[in-house]
Amino acid sequence: MDRPVMRATPGERLAQLPQVSSLDPATRHEMRVVAAVLPFKVNNYVLDELIDWDRAPEDPIFRLTFPHRDMLPEPVFSVISDLISAGAPRAVLRGEADRQRRLLHPHPGGQLELNVPRMDGRPVPGLQHKYRETVLLFPAQGQTCHAYCGYCFRWAQFVGIPELKQHLPGPGPALDYLRAHPEVTDVLITGGDPLIMSTDRLRAYLEPLLAPEFDHVRNIRLGTKALGYWPYRFLTDPDAEDLLRLLSDCVAAGRSLAVMTHFSHGRELTTRAVREAVARLRGTGAVLRAQAPMVRHVNDDPTVWADMWRDMVQLGIQPYYTFVERDTGARDYFALPLTRALSVYQEALRQVSGLARTARGPVMSATPGKVLVNGEAEIAGEKVFVCSFLQSRDPERTGRPFFAAWSPTATWFDELRPALGTDPTLFAPAPIPA
Repeated sequence: MDRPVMRATPGERLAQLPQVSSLDPATRHEMRVVAAVLPFKVNNYVLDELIDWDRAPEDPIFRLTFPHRDMLPEPVFSVISDLISAGAPRAVLRGEADRQRRLLHPHPGGQLELNVPRMDGRPVPGLQHKYRETVLLFPAQGQTCHAYCGYCFRWAQFVGIPELKQHLPGPGPALDYLRAHPEVTDVLITGGDPLIMSTDRLRAYLEPLLAPEFDHVRNIRLGTKALGYWPYRFLTDPDAEDLLRLLSDCVAAGRSLAVMTHFSHGRELTTRAVREAVARLRGTGAVLRAQAPMVRHVNDDPTVWADMWRDMVQLGIQPYYTFVERDTGARDYFALPLTRALSVYQEALRQVSGLARTARGPVMSATPGKVLVNGEAEIAGEKVFVCSFLQSRDPERTGRPFFAAWSPTATWFDELRPALGTDPTLFAPAPIPA
């Protein structure tokens, strides 16, 4: 049997794929317009094994990975559409697309302004240190993915604007920072997708963390959607065996290794390849956890989540977070009102056993921290959201309950306001204490 080889189709060529040739010319033009602004990439595994073409364009995986007109605000769409229709030169189209991209809130939650740490008075690009115990690493070679999700809050990593991209040229700056910060217990290597890197490149980041000088780093996390979009990374890729040995070495060295998987829809768990890949990963001693946002057109259905959680538990994957779509990029297309997201989440919980109820949600990774919407209540005649911080820039806020005025339309934290005497400063960012 031939070894599967990944073939990726970039956004600018998606409208030319044979699979979409039956769509009308206006729809294919709209796809080109949206793909000129937001990043898209789909590989042969997604095309051949995940999308149900009999249901396209309504199929949830198609909606997840292909451009749709409503992913752009109308003014942005109109400007780019006119340029494409007029046959504008590539450089002109690119320049205008870059200008429009900056209007789409490319780095939400203070990622660049508040999260990038400083060392010796200077920022350390390619690191984020939002919460005291956890540092994020963005290896330069891992700042792409096997395929792209249309809702990705890190879409700005993929559009080629240097000042918007977070990346480490190598492990050196990260190791220097970790030596100086013994309070850090968790390192999350993220992207993009670090598992798109070769094993040798990944080893350069992982192996140093196994040395005694980094014993304070107890937990190593790898954020990846490789299982969902290219499970052959763990099965038949040329360095798949080497990758599994590297992960086993991390566990053998006494580190807790968590593979933070990303599954947007239960169909991503159904192929033979993904099930074999999950089994091989579990064999390394790594713990598998799963997280994804709840979004319109893809998974805004309690049965979808309940079925997905059941399958995860059966395969040995722990449901971890059900996120709220972040305030960036194509959020108007994917975002749900918080009250609707809460309803879907709670109804999904009612359908599963306790082992599948480990996913916390709905969770907003907002500027002040990770805000959990615990529920809705009416207190003293006022309807409210009951919230708490799962994580906070200020550790003293973590676990602290608070109330926000109920809203039928709010989709994000900055649309909420304090209620029932809640301290308004909880809705503002707080710096990490020195």
